[in-house]
Amino acid sequence: MKKLSVSISSVLVSLFLLLGIAAAKDTVVVYTSLENEEVVEYLEFAKKELPDLDIQAIRLSTGELGARMLAERDNPQADCIWGWAVTNTSEFVPKGMLEPYNPKGWEKIPANFKDPKGYWTAIDLYAAAFVGNSDVLKKSNLPMAKGWNDLLNPAYKGKLIMPNPASSGTGFLQVASLLVMLDPDYKNKPVEDNKAWDFLKKLDENMGQYIKSGSKPAKLTAAGEYAIGASFAFVYSSLKKKGFPVVMAMPAEGAGFELEVNSLLKGAKHEKAAKKFLDWAISESAMNQYAKFKLGVTYPGVKGPKDLPALDTIKLAPMDFPWQSENRAKILEVWQGHFLK
Repeated sequence: MKKLSVSISSVLVSLFLLLGIAAAKDTVVVYTSLENEEVVEYLEFAKKELPDLDIQAIRLSTGELGARMLAERDNPQADCIWGWAVTNTSEFVPKGMLEPYNPKGWEKIPANFKDPKGYWTAIDLYAAAFVGNSDVLKKSNLPMAKGWNDLLNPAYKGKLIMPNPASSGTGFLQVASLLVMLDPDYKNKPVEDNKAWDFLKKLDENMGQYIKSGSKPAKLTAAGEYAIGASFAFVYSSLKKKGFPVVMAMPAEGAGFELEVNSLLKGAKHEKAAKKFLDWAISESAMNQYAKFKLGVTYPGVKGPKDLPALDTIKLAPMDFPWQSENRAKILEVWQGHFLK
């Protein structure tokens, strides 16, 4: 009996030690708008590199993430933001909902990819792209659009799909890029007087659907429901690898793009763990993971996917992030007034 009791005691001690190790994990709650496929792969890697963190990531669309933050303003349920559009994030700085933090290695990130006061740090950029279904295009005897102006072709009527900018960061960057590109005087007039609205009204005549997700236009196009979806480049890459009959074009006039950024939330319940996660999230090893999906990442020297065009070969739209962020609410109000009647 004595030997048995000693054995049981040893087992109990071992169990307590194991439970102690498990309990020693620090929780961090992360809100993200990165695509589901990305989040799954990144988290698998992160958990290997951060074994002492219990990373609880909640994936939300761009618009949903902002709405949840506002709803939780007085009692934040997340600790940090990981991969959210900079035009959305910037709105929360004057609201006093973000805490400045310069993650470890912050000095390696170029100045144009981070807030000078440390409210946000960019990890990558994603760009607008047209994803076409080669089978649908061939069957309907339609050309693949090379630019926004091509989409005005009456032959595309009902065969186009794009994201709703009120819920999708991809949709917003597409509209925001057109507001800057199509009206050189955009800064000196009310948003509602921008020349791009006339273009968007013509485009609306061909539009089959506006949808809340930035990736769904490409996915529904790949499934044969539309001829061309206004989406972003990574989705094309993913669909192509899966064998869908897709082709891609970056808008010839200039591809609108958006920075995806990380931030520390003010009032974070697990601030220490959040800072550790944010340190990892801009590390070179993390950036190498992002580069499997993105056109470009912000860590110098890390290249994007081989099956996507190199960033320096793409004509990028002249985005004005401060103006687009400041006027975001008005841009969405005008867009909804025109197209969600």
